[in-house]
Amino acid sequence: MENYIRFDWAMKRLLRNKANYAVLEGLLTTLLEEKVTIHKLLESESNQEDEFDKYNRVDMLAENSKGELVLIEVQNNNEYAYFQRMLFGASKLVTEYINRGEGYEKVRKVYSVNIVYFSLGHGKDFVYHGKTEFVGIHNGDVLELSPFQKQTFKVDKVSQLYPEYYILKVNDFNRVAKTPLEEWIYYLNTGNVPENATAPGLDTVKEQLKLDRMNREELRAYYKHLDNIVILRDNIMTERAEGRAEGRAEGRAEGRAEEKTAIARNLKALGLTTAQIAQATGLTEDEIRRIEQTI
Repeated sequence: MENYIRFDWAMKRLLRNKANYAVLEGLLTTLLEEKVTIHKLLESESNQEDEFDKYNRVDMLAENSKGELVLIEVQNNNEYAYFQRMLFGASKLVTEYINRGEGYEKVRKVYSVNIVYFSLGHGKDFVYHGKTEFVGIHNGDVLELSPFQKQTFKVDKVSQLYPEYYILKVNDFNRVAKTPLEEWIYYLNTGNVPENATAPGLDTVKEQLKLDRMNREELRAYYKHLDNIVILRDNIMTERAEGRAEGRAEGRAEGRAEEKTAIARNLKALGLTTAQIAQATGLTEDEIRRIEQTI
């Protein structure tokens, strides 16, 4: 049994309480490698009412003390277009959080933090970071900000003006946690906090996100959530297995049809009649006539 509450459930029910901001601040501080203080939580698409979606994913939108936007999303289900979903979510924030008529210097910095419980893309690592840089196609140099832009925007690099993306593929983590970030990944993966963990925020997890702090009704709802997550993943695995089986069956059928077509062509070349070819191959005479038209 897990000792602590799953992170996605905590995002829905507990981490919206200002007293528990330290959990999110700890995760973001560890991931971004700079001190993050959450100023407030903003409206997002969280707590979906759709029976499938509310177990499938959860998201939370925070504003930090610098006025930057941080979108944290947990995705339980395999989504082949998830890269585009990340782009859409970040782009939507860029456009929604600037008032009409304001200058482009008012565009907010956006961080997109994606905690995924499925195999997204193809790679060997379990944490990925994406940012925007402009590289010269002739000299290979990185385009830099002018001194005036650095002073005005209070950043050092062009990439700091653009959305940044983090992908945490927690299911791919299968090692002993040795760094603060690995301690966080271990918790996200297993629901347990490593012994002697030092990562920011995990001390609050130990204090505030214990199962034994829940009352009976909360526990019943929480275990129902876990059951639905298991059912969701079982359905996904079943659909994949059925899809592979159907694909193999269709492949065999297509192979047999192609073999019959090849035999029919050969028999026609030998001078056999349509009726004789039909008897030999099991094809109908209409099918054989269509094949004859392609010879």
